[in-house]
This record gives sequence, structure tokens and C-alpha cells, in this order.
Amino acid sequence: MTTLPISADQLSTPSVIANPYPYYHELREHSPLNYVFLPAGAVAGINEPIRAWALMRYADVYGALRNHDTFASSHSLAGKVVPRLALIHDDPPRHTRFRHLVNKAFTLKRIEALKPWIATVVNELVDHMAVSKESDIMQDYAIPLPVRVIARMLGIPGEDYVRFKLWSDTFLAFSSMTPEERAKSNQEMMAYFGQMAAARRTEGAEDLITALVEANVDGESLADTEIIGFCMLALIAGNETTTNLIGNMLGILVDRPDLWQQLRADRSLVDSVINETLRIESPFQRLSRITTRDTELSGVSIPQGSLVTIYYGAANRDPAEFPNPDEFRLDRDLRNHVAFGMGIHYCLGAPLAHAEASITLNALLDRFPVMQRGNIPAIRQTTSLMVYGYQQLPLRLLTSK
Repeated sequence: MTTLPISADQLSTPSVIANPYPYYHELREHSPLNYVFLPAGAVAGINEPIRAWALMRYADVYGALRNHDTFASSHSLAGKVVPRLALIHDDPPRHTRFRHLVNKAFTLKRIEALKPWIATVVNELVDHMAVSKESDIMQDYAIPLPVRVIARMLGIPGEDYVRFKLWSDTFLAFSSMTPEERAKSNQEMMAYFGQMAAARRTEGAEDLITALVEANVDGESLADTEIIGFCMLALIAGNETTTNLIGNMLGILVDRPDLWQQLRADRSLVDSVINETLRIESPFQRLSRITTRDTELSGVSIPQGSLVTIYYGAANRDPAEFPNPDEFRLDRDLRNHVAFGMGIHYCLGAPLAHAEASITLNALLDRFPVMQRGNIPAIRQTTSLMVYGYQQLPLRLLTSK
């Protein structure tokens, strides 16, 4: 292994966000390690750097995700760094109550019923790309599809996807925007969903916002902040995860033409491709927890009240769990990859993201015998600490060999 002259404080820099894996490999054996999670001034009202403990070993990450009593989701930075999001910043019993309610909107039966509509949108977007010699798969496909899908589930106009994507990107951006710019965008998003919820109280519809407005749990309706918080979570997580999953998957396959032909002949491999993509290039790289008591991981003592960053991306390439972790292989046992989390916070939209990726890949395999990189270079995103994906991914989709 090449030794890198690095420190953990580089983990939040743009160059590491764009290519974090060499740093994970170098730092994992020292994990847990304390580092600067956010620099001074990144959060309004906090003038000191915000430090956290990075968990990068698979065993530590898996254990922390399963132990929500010690590694809690509701911490003091929720509402300061970003607005509070339902579920992701909740612990039991509040989390249990809310999860039980929204689970009904993401059942396998509902997703199965949505698949024909998703396929229609997929084919519409693919038709537009087919007439171009070269397409930026992110702007032309991977961004609009997931936003339109989650917009349909929520019951908001899918044609507003450009504005929704801008809100989502701003929510996750820490290095490229000031706290004031992020706050303004977040307030606009909260106001929008507040208006949508108010409209559903007047006239309901067959959508998730109506279900939230009309929900009654133990004799109580959901508060406006809960409804808005879940709508924001659904929009952000529902598009960012799938957008980056699709982009990462196609970025991997474009350099494996033999595998592309193998997939065209044997579609039973599609699920394995999706799951291995989730492991090797996890769309969500890290999320935070707070310790509720003194604890010890891998021989390191972490005090009560410490901010902890759970590195999904690093855990999914831990050689102790996944031999030869930098190789893209379809013969792995991936039942325990943590790309969608683990435990009570396992991603609610995982089946939906998988469905969109599967419909996408099958549609492209049906239409295009050849996929090649475009003439313009691909560019990784560098502004969000949480996600790993492309800002730009030009591809040539060819109808003949």
C-alpha cells in the first residue's frame, strides 16, 4: 500500500470528497480517530471547528448502526448544521412511531404498482438521449428520474425537479456555500412543503403528503414540523441516493464492455451489479450520531456526548469483511453491506432505489449494444460531505456495435 502524507482533518476537503477511498485505506487501521468534521464558521453561530470521531472499520460501523441506544441520531447539531429531518434525526419512541406510519407508503406492493409508471419515465428520458451522439448521464437522466419518482409519491409537480434538485444539493453543500445561503435555501424548501401540507388539509389526494396530514397515531395528528421534516427527507434522500447509484453504476460499467455484453445476455446478473455498485461506490458515504454514554471501539475510548461520523463507504471496502475490496466482483455475499445503513435506520427507500436502478439498467441494455465514455471528461462532485457521485458523466450510447 502506498503511504499517503495525510491526516484525518483532510477528510472534509474537496479532493478527498472526490476520491475518498485511498484515504479510507490509509486511515482505517487507526479508526476510530478524531478529526475536524466542519471547519470554524461552517455553521452559523459556531465559531470553533466541529470535531467528530470517524468510524471506518466495518465491525465498528456495523456495531454502531445496530446500537442506537449508545449511538443516537438526535443530537445538538440537528437543526443547526441542517434543519431537523424526520426519522434520520429521531430516536425511539418517536422514530418507531413515525417509521410505522411512513412504512405504509413504501411497501413492496406499492413500489411494484409504481414500476410501470417508472418504466414510462425511463423510456421517455432514454428516447431523448438516444438522439444525441453524447449525453451527460447525470443531467439528462440520473438527476431527473429519481426526483420525478419521489415527487410523484409525495404528490408534488415533477416538472419542478430542477428547483427540487437545487434545494437538495444546497442542503448537503458545506464547502461551496455560506451558512446564510444554505439557510435561505432550506427555508424556501420548508415553506414550500408547508404550503403543500396546508393545501392537502383543504383538499386531499392519493399521495404521501395527504397520508401524513391525515395520519392519526395514538390519537394525535402529526405536527407541521414532522410533516415538513419527512417531506424534506424524502426529497433529499429519495433523489440523492438513486441519482448517485445510477451514475456510479454506469461509470463502472462503461469501462467494462465485456460485462456489458454479459449483462445483455443474462439479466439475472443485474441485481448483483446494483448491489456491488452500492458496496464499492456507496452513494451515501457518511452520517452522524451522538454517543449517549462513554463507550469503547477497537480499543479507543469515546466520551459521552461525542459526535461520531459513521463512514459507510469506508466500511464497505474494509478488507476484513470484503476480500480484495477494490475489485468489482459479482460473486460476493453482499447481504451485510451497509450502503443503506443497518438496524432501525435502514433506508426506507432502499427497495425504490433498487427498482429505479434495475429498470434503468435493463432499459439501457435493451436499447444500446455499446456504451462508451464521452469526449468530455467525467467530473466527481466535491461539495457534499455525505455523498459520492458524479457532477458530470458524459457517455455515448450506441445503437449498433
